[in-house]
Amino acid sequence: MKKIIRFSKYFILAAIISCILVAFSVSGYIINNGFALGVDFQAGHIMEVQIAPVAFNLRWHGASNAVIYPFSNRVEIVVSGSGIEGRTHLFPFSEYTTIGSLVRAMQQLEGLEITVSASENIDTRWLQFSSMGNDSELGSDKLFVVHHVPQNNPVDISDIRNAMAGFSLGGVSVQNLRTPEGRNFIIRVEDREEETDINNQLVRMQVIQTLERSFDRGSIAVLRFDYVGSRFSKDLTDQAGILIFLTLLIILIYCTIRFKMQYAVGAVVAIIYDGLVMIAFMVWTRMEFTTLSIAALLTILGYSTNNTIIFFDRVRENLRLNPDSSFKDIIDISLTGILGRTIITTASTMLAVLALFIFTTGSMKDFALALLVGMVSGVYTTLFIVSGFVSFWENQKIKREKKKKPVVA
Repeated sequence: MKKIIRFSKYFILAAIISCILVAFSVSGYIINNGFALGVDFQAGHIMEVQIAPVAFNLRWHGASNAVIYPFSNRVEIVVSGSGIEGRTHLFPFSEYTTIGSLVRAMQQLEGLEITVSASENIDTRWLQFSSMGNDSELGSDKLFVVHHVPQNNPVDISDIRNAMAGFSLGGVSVQNLRTPEGRNFIIRVEDREEETDINNQLVRMQVIQTLERSFDRGSIAVLRFDYVGSRFSKDLTDQAGILIFLTLLIILIYCTIRFKMQYAVGAVVAIIYDGLVMIAFMVWTRMEFTTLSIAALLTILGYSTNNTIIFFDRVRENLRLNPDSSFKDIIDISLTGILGRTIITTASTMLAVLALFIFTTGSMKDFALALLVGMVSGVYTTLFIVSGFVSFWENQKIKREKKKKPVVA
């Protein structure tokens, strides 16, 4: 017969340790003023940038004014000024299919100086102006145009993060858009002031200048620039809280229907404990709290619930097979039965997550680390928190029933 491990002997000790950890979590949250919120939960600027080699640059020396309107299939240059009523010059890419032909056509404009940096045989469909569809006034300062041909080597996201490490206008996070050419990134910048046109332009220019210290001048194309206000960030925080609350409610309802009320409450208590352990880890290590942190938290809640339900199933089965055994013995038999499975499945899952932790960087590395902590907590929760709570509930139930029985004279 398989040896039964008496987990129940350690329920009181586990309860004391768990209370200490909960207090540690709450005190850490208070002392550190909550989470180290990432820019996902803060007002800020969102920029989509592309890192690409410079194709050519333009400079205007004419007496009149010139404005360039870049589009995905053409370039328009409008020349206006004294005695000129907005003369528009069209350069469709269907007619000028290479950089060389486009540049030669544009050089016909008197006052426009163009310096080519790339091969003239590159197709014009690969050209990328900063902010497609937005006008840029030409002047003595160079306007750079880049190209993103598929043969360009991809840029590693760690290079972008390193380049933005010295950014001084606020916290920064970087996300890779996983485009085929591997050169498009989302940069989020925390906003420390109210949104103004001057502030927006300052942030935009500072991001470009910061990136250009690590990459070639003119190689940064801003494809999109948005501002996320504090109200949106607050809504995102509220929605995260509602999502976690609904998760707990659904688990409570499910376990009540499938098992008993004490099992359902035990499952919810265990889930809350796992969440508090992860919160303690995040607030004390000052791990940046982002949407990936919420994903890690919900993943662990689901993972822990799965272990708990398997334990409840085993308890229900052993109650039928061993009707004469005490409930404490049923708990020990059930935990011993699932111990091997729990260790094997958790260890195999942790190997995959460990690879994610070792070979990734940034927020994904934090995500993997949070999962590792949550998995260890989930195993402890199943073996001691859930089982201890259900055992305590059943013992109290038995005591109440004994008190209700009439005393026989």
